[in-house]
Amino acid sequence: MWGKVLGTIFGYMLTKHIVGALLGCYIGHRFDRSLAQKFAEQGGFSKFFVNKAAFTKQAVFFHAVFSVYGHIAKASGKVTAQEIQAASMLMDQMGLRGERRSEAQRAFSEGKSSDFPLEQTLKDFKRSAFGQRDILRFFLEVQLQAAFADGELHSKEREILYTVARTLGFSVADIERLLQQLEAQMHYHRQNGAAQSGPSLKDAYSILGVSESDDDKTIKRAWRKLMSEHHPDKLAAKGLPKEMLDIANQKAQDIQVAYEQVKKQRKIS
Repeated sequence: MWGKVLGTIFGYMLTKHIVGALLGCYIGHRFDRSLAQKFAEQGGFSKFFVNKAAFTKQAVFFHAVFSVYGHIAKASGKVTAQEIQAASMLMDQMGLRGERRSEAQRAFSEGKSSDFPLEQTLKDFKRSAFGQRDILRFFLEVQLQAAFADGELHSKEREILYTVARTLGFSVADIERLLQQLEAQMHYHRQNGAAQSGPSLKDAYSILGVSESDDDKTIKRAWRKLMSEHHPDKLAAKGLPKEMLDIANQKAQDIQVAYEQVKKQRKIS
């Protein structure tokens, strides 16, 4: 629109004639059409609002991750050196540098406050994630890792985890199963540091959330479900920030390695 207006004005100013004004209007019209087409190809206003929404969504995600992380760390009364190191390692794994790392550190400190609004923070996060269960589960798993950072799960940490799970829509049974899987994963990684090539068979079953008494069909179904829930590409498509994809990829690898261990032992085709 402004192309036509300006084209008309400049056309008349240059020629002092109505013909020049009409020619300027035509050139301005062509300019407007070209600009509109290019804007549409790039997504137009919808792209601007989508990007803005995505930015806000990721900001809420990061704040929730580290503030709740800090809240769990402080649950036992004192934040240990191991818990601080675990938070720092998570920031490293996410590649947080400069201001983004400072924001994560501020959120972690905020979570340690005695008046930290845990449930409201979780509700805001759940709303920003549109209640997508895979994203909420991933968030819960990260918080479980925070609780285990010092090698043990304190009773007050467990209480907070129950609150986190309940607010996000998970049951006590869900969180107990996730705890069992996480313990097996952590045990596997500790053993792997001692040059073990893979998880023990016991840990492999626990990582998959199954038992040795389950049949092959049940085990394969559990593996497929876990891989679907933790697949980095699927989580990214649902809005998981790219900084968290390495963590998702590691979890998917652990699940695959565990399944290969069980598959080999049971000779599953």
